[in-house]
Amino acid sequence: MAVGTPRRRVIGARAARDGEHTLVTADITESRSVALDAAQAAENKKATDVVILDVGDLLGITEFFVIVSTSNPRQLDTVSDEVHRVLKVEGRAPLRREGVTGDGWLVLDYGDVVVHVFTETQRDYYDLERLWADAPRVEVAAPAR
Repeated sequence: MAVGTPRRRVIGARAARDGEHTLVTADITESRSVALDAAQAAENKKATDVVILDVGDLLGITEFFVIVSTSNPRQLDTVSDEVHRVLKVEGRAPLRREGVTGDGWLVLDYGDVVVHVFTETQRDYYDLERLWADAPRVEVAAPAR
């Protein structure tokens, strides 16, 4: 796909008077960009094993999962705060934040992008990549060091 070409996803169908159906699509280019920005923000705070899953065709209520690991609860807070800060600069605010640091798992739900920040132990336990194994992975660029 050419750079700058909008990415579209089928989100439904519209019936016409003649009985034919027209597919309804949505541009997911911005959602993909938000997911990539969230991943980069997490990596900038030393999150590891950063994965973006394109779950839009499988789930229907969100487009992308960003899944990251941290080595301890303090880093979990640091990573989630950085993701929040970076996306806030872009005019995005989470619709909700779930989880508590002591449980080793936080979720920032931006509607079209859901960011899961885990400690390594909790990530192994929930194993979202196995649960959503059919979801295509989005390549995350290596952070500039």
